[in-house]
Amino acid sequence: DEPSVVAVDRDRKVPLAVGLEAKQMLGRTPGNIVAIRPMKDGVIADIDTTEMMLKYFINKAGSRRAPFRPRIIISIPSGVTGVERRAVQEAALRAGAREAHVIEEPMAAAIGAGLPVEEPTGSMVVDIGGGTTEVAIISLGGLVTAKSIRVAGDELDEAIVQYIKRHYNLLIGERTGEEIKQTIGSAYPVGEEQSMEIRGRDLVTGLPRTLRVTSEEIRKAMAEPVAAIVEAIKVTLENTPPELAADIMDRGIVMTGGGALLKGLDVLISKETGMPVHVADEPLLCVVKG
Repeated sequence: DEPSVVAVDRDRKVPLAVGLEAKQMLGRTPGNIVAIRPMKDGVIADIDTTEMMLKYFINKAGSRRAPFRPRIIISIPSGVTGVERRAVQEAALRAGAREAHVIEEPMAAAIGAGLPVEEPTGSMVVDIGGGTTEVAIISLGGLVTAKSIRVAGDELDEAIVQYIKRHYNLLIGERTGEEIKQTIGSAYPVGEEQSMEIRGRDLVTGLPRTLRVTSEEIRKAMAEPVAAIVEAIKVTLENTPPELAADIMDRGIVMTGGGALLKGLDVLISKETGMPVHVADEPLLCVVKG
């Protein structure tokens, strides 16, 4: 369970760190080292770096004594093209996989969340990852209707960064944006309002500055991407056959992915759709388990 980030030495074109270690370097590297996200919006943005990352994870999972050529299953957004699908499989094969298969992300999330995907009843899953939000109605082992939008956790982080820049002339990094979201971020007022101290670079003086922000402000900052996620859920429900819609009214919507952990998001979605909403157990691991 590691993020898709690679730190690369620009001069020697070699990876220095991958996953959690590389993510900690975001915004903190010297000139010759760059931290790259090779996957953008759930698809490959940098083929060479993606292969480096996959090789690293294959080697980490294998034994040092013998060559390790695993069968790999990769989850992809439901709206990807055939070309994007093939690019992912080919990258995995070149990285050392014996076989490479793909599964649509909402299907993997639903299986990992323990939903009865093979039964003739409707299940609804909302998987909010880093690059994409996947909304799907599943029945009899297939996606009946699905919507994939390129608005998810990364977009929420960026909205916070831009809000702080616009309102306070303070420049903060992507990692700080994510930390704010996880600490005091919410999609709907829940309990007592909180605040936290953040540090960044003043855009006027160029000097470091400290600032205190509140959960109410961060809610405003994230309002637009949160509204886009809610709208995608509503559109999917509008396209759902009536019989399956009745099942979802009974069973509710299941949320997976890191975005499901945003405080108050389940409450907001329930209020906006009139449906019961549940956050899956271990939402971060649902796609992996599936």
